[in-house]
Amino acid sequence: MPSDNNVLRAALWMLGAIGSFSAMAIAGREASLDLDTFEIMTYRSLVGVIIVTILITATRSWNGVKTDRMGFHLVRNLAHFTGQNLWFYAVTLIPLAQVFALEFTSPLWVIVLAPLILGEKLTKLRALSAMMGFIGILIVARPAPESLNAGVLAAASCAIFFALTAMFTKRLTRHEGIASILFWLTLMQLLMGLIMAGWDGDITLPDGRTMPWIILIGLAGLTAHFCLTTALTLAPATAVVPIDFARLPLIAVLGMLIYGEQLDLWVFVGAVIICAANLLNLRAVDSRKVAKT
Repeated sequence: MPSDNNVLRAALWMLGAIGSFSAMAIAGREASLDLDTFEIMTYRSLVGVIIVTILITATRSWNGVKTDRMGFHLVRNLAHFTGQNLWFYAVTLIPLAQVFALEFTSPLWVIVLAPLILGEKLTKLRALSAMMGFIGILIVARPAPESLNAGVLAAASCAIFFALTAMFTKRLTRHEGIASILFWLTLMQLLMGLIMAGWDGDITLPDGRTMPWIILIGLAGLTAHFCLTTALTLAPATAVVPIDFARLPLIAVLGMLIYGEQLDLWVFVGAVIICAANLLNLRAVDSRKVAKT
């Protein structure tokens, strides 16, 4: 059982993750005024390659960068590239709180897809949590001709690709370390971004206004996942994940203050149901672990 000190330290790391994810959303919306999502991903990945290369060199970890599972890296990074592009696209079209609420369904998609990809058993408790989550999706999205748009579909779809990324990452971590995974993530996504952004023969270069936002996106993306991973090493997911849900009210307030977005009660109602479904899923996982011991 983790000590109170470790839980407190995990909470502090989660504050860093929450701030980083929120900063990335705002920076993505600002950068989208001049760049399309493929260009944003290209420059974000370039920043990531530079940072990861420096860190691997400084820590002398190049021997941990492996090349024997390149096909699996490619599939994983295609899923992440697709999900991240959909996410950046969504933040330009719909309220930021709605994007975050729909993104929180990613763990629920893991429940649905894990039996097919990881061979995990779908228990009754996990099936119940998935059903609750999808009820939450319906409340947040409220599918109707006047409310269902490209932004909502993009935000809902990005959660599926983030779930695929999580499952592929889980399989990769059985054989490779974080240095190898991050290096191939940033490098492959840089190449994917260049291909997609340059498909029409025109890649917009960031100017003095856009460049700081691009750098912020690159830094925030890496620090968010580093903070989240560190928090999970200090405390169990049941203690860490509820803190992550604080992203929703924070981004809702920021969206209201910066962009004049209205606070939508139904987005919060749906998000609470989605969060409850995620917590139920974590409880199901914990119950399974206890049963094995």
